[in-house]
Amino acid sequence: VQLQASGGGSVQAGGSLRLSCAASGRTFRSYFMGWFRQAPGKEREFVAAISWSGGSTYYADSVKGRSTISRDNAKNTVYLQMNSLKPEDTAVYYCAATKEYYSGSYYYTRTYDYWGQGTQVTVSS
Repeated sequence: VQLQASGGGSVQAGGSLRLSCAASGRTFRSYFMGWFRQAPGKEREFVAAISWSGGSTYYADSVKGRSTISRDNAKNTVYLQMNSLKPEDTAVYYCAATKEYYSGSYYYTRTYDYWGQGTQVTVSS
C-alpha cells in the first residue's frame, strides 16, 4: 500500500487542523492505521491509531482529548483532527499502516510496515 499524507500547515496556538492520509489499493480496510510525529532532534513518537473497522481508537496522552482519529474505508482515507493545538505539537506528521497488528503494539514504529511521506505541522505561540 502507498500512503499520501496531507493537510499540514501553520496555525496559531489554539487552532485546528485536519490531517488526511490517502491509501492506494483496494484492501485499505485490511490495514490497521496509525499517526506518528517527529519534531526536530527528537525520535518519532506515537500520536494515534485506529483499528480496521474504526471501532477501536488509541491516543497518546499528549493529544488525548484534543485529537480524533477516524477512517473512511470507502475513500481509503484515515484522518487526524487536531484541536487546541499547542507549540509542542509542531512536528512532521506521518501516517503508517500494517496488516499484522498484535494487541497493544500500536505504540511502536516497528509495528508498521508502510509509511507516508509526512506533512509538516507548525504551531506558533
